[in-house]
Amino acid sequence: MTVFVLVGSNVAAHGQQGERAELDPFARVLLVVACGALLWRKRHPVAVVFGTAAAVMVYLGAGYPYGPVLFTVALACFSAIVAGHRRAAWAAMGMLWAGHVLVAHWLFRWLPPPGDSAVSWGEEIVVATWVVAVAAVSELFRVRREQWARERAERVEAARRRADEERLRIARELHDVIAHSISVINVQAGVGLTLLDTDPEQARSALTTIKDQSKEALGEVRQVLDTLRAPGAAPRAPAPGLDRLPELVEQAASAGLTVDVEGKPPRLAPGADLAAFRIVQEALTNVVRHSGSRHARVHLTHEGDLLRLRVDDDGPATGADAGGSGNGLAGMRERAAALGGTIEAGTRPDGGFRVLAVLPLAASDGPSGRPTQEDR
Repeated sequence: MTVFVLVGSNVAAHGQQGERAELDPFARVLLVVACGALLWRKRHPVAVVFGTAAAVMVYLGAGYPYGPVLFTVALACFSAIVAGHRRAAWAAMGMLWAGHVLVAHWLFRWLPPPGDSAVSWGEEIVVATWVVAVAAVSELFRVRREQWARERAERVEAARRRADEERLRIARELHDVIAHSISVINVQAGVGLTLLDTDPEQARSALTTIKDQSKEALGEVRQVLDTLRAPGAAPRAPAPGLDRLPELVEQAASAGLTVDVEGKPPRLAPGADLAAFRIVQEALTNVVRHSGSRHARVHLTHEGDLLRLRVDDDGPATGADAGGSGNGLAGMRERAAALGGTIEAGTRPDGGFRVLAVLPLAASDGPSGRPTQEDR
């Protein structure tokens, strides 16, 4: 900028010879000061915009040629407005224009060059237009820059939100898979240890159940982790649904829990089918872990476009976490809420515990209406 201003001012001086004062060392000092101040335009934008405006005003007041020195004020004004100091930039530009009017229409009699005459108001309008144009372009760039910053922040926030949702989904899925399987394995391990000496055949059956449960749990955990490693890839096995309800009943029976199922599950969208399966799985797991009852009931009904899913046990609770841990209940609520459904969980007047889920039959499978990776 300094080289451009010095060279351009020399060219302008030749073009305005006889009309404006010749460039002398003081003029070149003013040019260098106006350009040098721009080095601090980002750290001290207000001081720089007023400093360059003052240097240019002195330069023009001394009668030196018009030229590229005005670009220094334009750049300083641009930096100040983009940095958010709009009033300071407008004040500095207004000060420069007012100073030019003062010199061009009143002080020109006592300032160089000798014999100078007043500037026409047409030229003043041109100068004012130039000032407004510089400020307007700066304002436009500031607005666009703020818009870009907002869009970038929104993209970052959206990416963070998607990552949080994916982590929550994976954590919820792992909790449902592991909690259910480990509960069954824990019960069967206790049975096996108790009957190892007195009833080896029954102990063998318990160990077989442990083997089957651990294998199934490992398969489902591997499926979830494969989704995490390769997002977008199709899972190797279909997501479970209410068609696998008999498997849950059988697994609960192996853990010593008798489950009665009433009603036939209707046809559900993949997301709702998976959510319903996981809710029943978590509810039965909680009965095994936290209830003294060895009997549970699963009731399925559908009214209109809603599925009502109810899981009851007769209690009493065997620990502080009646009905289940906070994570399990929170996971059920999140699954239902993601589909536009609801979950109600709490103790019954007779001392048992009830989980009631209401899910839409034709729920959207994902935020965009497409099946999610989990559903596929």
